[in-house]
Amino acid sequence: MPSSDEIRALPTERNNTNTQHIDELDALGIAKLINEEDAKVAPAVQRELSTIAIVMQQVAEALGSGGRLLYVGAGTSGRLGVVDASECPPTFGSDPEQVQGFIAGGKAAMFVSQEGAEDSREQGATTLVEAGLTARDIVVGIAASGRTPFVLGALAYANSLQCHTAIVTTGDKQVVQHAVGHDTTVIAVEVGPEVVAGSTRMKSGTAQKLVLNTLTTGAMILLGKTYGNVMVDLQQTNAKLVVRSCNTIVDICDCSYEEAEQLLNAANGHVKVAIVMHFGNCERDQAVQALEQHNGFVKKTLQSLRSIHN
Repeated sequence: MPSSDEIRALPTERNNTNTQHIDELDALGIAKLINEEDAKVAPAVQRELSTIAIVMQQVAEALGSGGRLLYVGAGTSGRLGVVDASECPPTFGSDPEQVQGFIAGGKAAMFVSQEGAEDSREQGATTLVEAGLTARDIVVGIAASGRTPFVLGALAYANSLQCHTAIVTTGDKQVVQHAVGHDTTVIAVEVGPEVVAGSTRMKSGTAQKLVLNTLTTGAMILLGKTYGNVMVDLQQTNAKLVVRSCNTIVDICDCSYEEAEQLLNAANGHVKVAIVMHFGNCERDQAVQALEQHNGFVKKTLQSLRSIHN
């Protein structure tokens, strides 16, 4: 059990002198004050970009070699990990097993707070044992305070298997580094005290969301999941995404919507394959083979096909 002084010392628990009189403001005044505090988040993330880039590269290498990215967190932090993981398959066409989020208290904690669940280091380790963690995987803990036992236990177990590990926190970098050990990379986005003292679903949550989005989006780009800045591995899981896929082909291939539909159907619903079929003037099987030879990178694939045709 942490002492009162230990909790008080956490940056996430301190009282924000800028918002001490927020309860005396009207609705617009409250909104402005919250917005002013939120504006501090992006610059704080910017200060950690070099560290974020290191972890991003490690994520890409893990995924590219058949490993997984496993997020581990509690409360808001855990929910953010689950959300980021769940959004990767429809956005990038990744296997749902490739990026996973685990929250203290299990699935029920996504909807109803399970506050005591975060206090067990053993449960953090057990969660990863049950997930079949191997050295090919990378584990990213998410903890605003940087001291959540569930997260620390998971990271310690991952380090024992010599996995790459990192933690996304809004706590003091040196303090968190001491807590997790030298084997874990610390991404510390120091956003300062919350608008409402201790409410880490606010600036801390926003900071963590930005970092997680950057990690997975950047890793997927490094793995060839985009063509320029366009999603070309998205899954057509609903009507909107079917239309988006066709519009993507229209924009990239400069063809009609009807031609895009035909290309997408011929490519068995794979936007990447449709683009390569169009520009490479080839059939589906050749396009798939060419993409496999170039690890799914559309531009490299097209360059190769053009050199063959020339």
